[in-house]
Amino acid sequence: MRRWPIDAFLDALDRECALRPQMHEYAEHSAGGGAGARAVAQVERDVVGGGRAYGVGVHASIVRASLLAVVSTVNRAFPRPGGLARVLHAARSESPVLSPARVSYQEKLAGLDQESCRAMAQEIRFGELTREGSLEHQAVSYNELTPKRVVDVDGREIPHRPERIHVRSIDLFRLLAPYVGVRFIDQARTVVPLALYLALFQLLLLHQAVSEATLITAGFVAVILGLMLFMEGLKLGLMPFSEVIGHSLPKKLTLPFVLAIAFLLGIGVTFAEPAIGALRVVGASVDVEKAPYLYAMLNDWSGVLVLVIGMGVGLAAVMGTLRFLEGWSLKPMIYLTLVPTLGLTVFVMLDPQMSQILGLAWDSGAVTTGPVTVPLVLSLGIGIASSASKGASSLSGFGIVALASLFPIIAVLLLGILISQSSTPEEIITGARSAEAALVGATWYTRTPVAEIIDGLRAIVPLVAFLFLILIFILREKLQDARIVAYGLVLTVLGLIVFNLGLSYGLAELGAQAGGLVPAAFSRVAAVNNSPLYVYSLGITVALVFALVLGFGATLAEPALNALGFTVENLTNGAFKKRTLLYTVAAGVGVGMALGVLKIIFEIPTAYLILPGYGVAAVLTALSSEEFVNVAWDSAGVTTGPITVPLVLAMGLGFGNAVGAVDGFGILSMASIGPIVSVLATGLWVQVAARRRARREEVESEEAVAAA
Repeated sequence: MRRWPIDAFLDALDRECALRPQMHEYAEHSAGGGAGARAVAQVERDVVGGGRAYGVGVHASIVRASLLAVVSTVNRAFPRPGGLARVLHAARSESPVLSPARVSYQEKLAGLDQESCRAMAQEIRFGELTREGSLEHQAVSYNELTPKRVVDVDGREIPHRPERIHVRSIDLFRLLAPYVGVRFIDQARTVVPLALYLALFQLLLLHQAVSEATLITAGFVAVILGLMLFMEGLKLGLMPFSEVIGHSLPKKLTLPFVLAIAFLLGIGVTFAEPAIGALRVVGASVDVEKAPYLYAMLNDWSGVLVLVIGMGVGLAAVMGTLRFLEGWSLKPMIYLTLVPTLGLTVFVMLDPQMSQILGLAWDSGAVTTGPVTVPLVLSLGIGIASSASKGASSLSGFGIVALASLFPIIAVLLLGILISQSSTPEEIITGARSAEAALVGATWYTRTPVAEIIDGLRAIVPLVAFLFLILIFILREKLQDARIVAYGLVLTVLGLIVFNLGLSYGLAELGAQAGGLVPAAFSRVAAVNNSPLYVYSLGITVALVFALVLGFGATLAEPALNALGFTVENLTNGAFKKRTLLYTVAAGVGVGMALGVLKIIFEIPTAYLILPGYGVAAVLTALSSEEFVNVAWDSAGVTTGPITVPLVLAMGLGFGNAVGAVDGFGILSMASIGPIVSVLATGLWVQVAARRRARREEVESEEAVAAA
């Protein structure tokens, strides 16, 4: 086994506890045979002050066994109660509240050693241990593993050609079933609970059956299959491109060219986002007479809308990359981005016709931070920073998600101002009527499923072509495992096409249906007999609880949030537990969605909720430490996945149409500000609690010393 895990652990002990352990001898053996074999590691080390200490570690993993052996020697060198755990506690009491994660890792090893020692109370003689390992040792000749040498009549060796492996159908099923099953279940965990919640809520509380249930079920199955294929293709096909480019680009091009490519990549990945298609789907639900500028952006200018959103993401990629390279703090970047964003919001709010686009603009920030944009842009930025030897910070992965959710808002608001200067509401309404008349003779490529196939190809193929041109003609490098990458790209395109079909017939349909029926709890809805179903106050409460539970449950089901929870727990050395973060973010999203529904019911202007919300977030950002600022602002983007975004958009528009609101946008934007405020507030509470605990432990230590 390589010695680096042991060397790293010894170095950590020296840095944290000043133990200066010096390993004198190391040996490893195998105890037992077959699948039940266990690794045994023995360590002999010098002890400060003279003498030697010996330790043994037994585990199925040789790495873990070797680390247990090191911990065993330290415990023998410190025979007092607690051993290494007591030494680590003393070292930790002198460290700051947010110390590096390695102390937490050593504590786990210390606890692991104590647990293992309790389980291994039996003493073993070293001679017996060595003899057991040698008896189970079996030598195999290399010649027995290689094919026999064959020569022709002239004595020349004939190259060996292995026989083609013939796989039976049952063997193929056994190979693929676990591979496909795990990935299918990963996506089903997110989709199925949401679908069941919406269907049961509609059936039990609204007393309405799901219409076209068979078609919607097929649509949800298509969503699961599409996401499964898309995510697997993303990992095998698109990610290798970005990783190679991110590591090689800074070595061969100057910084301005690198940033230009990062900007173009941000545009390309936006078109490839699965949730971006939801904007086109919901565009048909907007009433042109009530919101002409909103209708124009989602229909006449839909391609330009996605383009400007992509430009916002590209600018975020550039700023995020510069932050990686220069080590900038996220706080000033947030303030510099918020000032123009809120300023444009106030400007647009003052125009009654233009104010209708505010909900779409702020919701667009949530659409961009999906499974394509974040990993591709992040891997490019971190690769650039690593090449410049500036990517070692534990916070280097944060920031792009926050910026990618703010810059598109500015871009959409500027586009809305441009449209208002070039077209009047009357011209937009007239154009919409003409387009509806021409829609009767729509061409074949605008109908399902051809439209979804074209959208899938249009989203992925240009992005792949762009990355391929950079790799071949600019970097002049070859792509490793080209066949696997090609297989991944095919899966990506196929997955996006299937997802788009499921989006049209499953997610969007059920979301619009549920959103259109929930108002029956407190108001008259033509499709629901005996509506309103409850008294007004109770009906409003039912609608708010519906949104709160939907946001809370959908957030807990997001896989990316669990990964963020582990990162946060390590960054804060356990002060901010993973479970605390999960429930804090989920509560913020749930409350935010409830506020968004409240905004639609009472037709509260979007700016009246956005401006105070981000004002509070700005104040909390100023009071919080850099770690919690990074986590809080990124948590808003983590919670908006490819399932949540289309579902909430469709539900909001269905809700708005049912209550006669101008538009149904704004729920996603409130679901984004909610977790920012909740995480920052919880972070302040965690910091205060940690300081009080540190002061209390310091007082107790001083009292113990005085008593001694």
